[in-house]
Amino acid sequence: MRPRTLDEVVGQDQLLAPGSPLRRLVEGDAPMSLILFGPPGTGKTTLALIVSNATNRRFEQLSALNAGVKDVREVIARAKLDLERTGRQTVLFIDEIHRFSKTQQDSLLAAVEARHVTLVAATTENPFFSIVSPLLSRSLLLTLQPLDEDAVGVLVDRAIADERGLGGTVSLADDARAHLLRLSGGDARRALTALEAAAGTVLAEGRDVVDLATLEQAVDTAAVRYDRDGDQHYDVISAFIKSIRGSDADAAVHYLARMLEAGEDPRFIARRLVVHASEDVGLADPTALLAATAAAQAVQLIGLPEARINLAQATIHLALAPKSNAVVRAIDAAQADVRSGLAGSVPPALRDSHYPGARKLGAGQRYVYPPDVPDGVAAQQYPPDELVGRDYYEPSGRGAERAIVERLARLREILRGRGRSE
Repeated sequence: MRPRTLDEVVGQDQLLAPGSPLRRLVEGDAPMSLILFGPPGTGKTTLALIVSNATNRRFEQLSALNAGVKDVREVIARAKLDLERTGRQTVLFIDEIHRFSKTQQDSLLAAVEARHVTLVAATTENPFFSIVSPLLSRSLLLTLQPLDEDAVGVLVDRAIADERGLGGTVSLADDARAHLLRLSGGDARRALTALEAAAGTVLAEGRDVVDLATLEQAVDTAAVRYDRDGDQHYDVISAFIKSIRGSDADAAVHYLARMLEAGEDPRFIARRLVVHASEDVGLADPTALLAATAAAQAVQLIGLPEARINLAQATIHLALAPKSNAVVRAIDAAQADVRSGLAGSVPPALRDSHYPGARKLGAGQRYVYPPDVPDGVAAQQYPPDELVGRDYYEPSGRGAERAIVERLARLREILRGRGRSE
């Protein structure tokens, strides 16, 4: 069921529009190298094959998992020979190029520069970190997005009806189809593999309808009542955050598992954890934001299923942390003042003094550099005149904010000239 032409490709409209670089490459036969960056099952290999077939080029494929410099050089040698003899270009497709070492990637540079090969490389890792700069600069970078459920649905329906697929021998029940699309997680290969397994079971039993029970058995995953675009989506994420806020780690982990099993986007969960870490924990546990952002980064780096552990760790950390909304109250109050017009002039001592004539305007004069003061805190005015004495951050006194209460009071006294540090 692999698409044979660009017109059969779904879900990457930003790359397929008329006049786009990819379409010009395929239709214009230009020897341009590509880096295809995107998650699994989004069409990287498919696009490489289309580039080769549509332009009648030779196609060579290597996997960075088991190919070395010797393999690369052999392919390049064959490509040069064929180019000299027949004038035909060679497309060299390298899957998971991020697994190539710097030396292996460097071995491609001369051939790409001389256009002895048209390199099409696929990677699931950020190419700006995983691919050497000279190779990246010689290639066109195309970013593939995860397929949405509509796009996966088109591919599933096509596989059921098309003679290359199931040829109409089975149909797919509505609830089974919805479950299959959720489980795919934007990965077309995963969806088609599950459909093939379920259809095989149905046909072997002499039936012609793939129902939910058969699909569950095929993918070994129970259907969870959860609509990512409906009430359940909002109800479950709400219960997840409120369980963390309520310090019930067990309930929070339950809702996390429920979302993961239903195919919720782990990046969405990670984003909510990052927000919650500052909104409801804040400086009561300064490590909460570090744990949440680390989990979000882990989701980006390794993905599911392993990242479920990172998400669970951050969830438990935040649930057990002391709670404070002092940070969100501080920024809310400050923004409310700004919106109401309390945004006076910056005090002269704090203004930029690096441009010519700044000193003549009084900018930067009488500014006291805090590290030069014995206690590191200088008694000088920082806010505009209209906001002197205005307190936004009021620590809760819970967790790490207990120590902040006393320190903040002492700092305010020093800054406002009513005391000095000890």
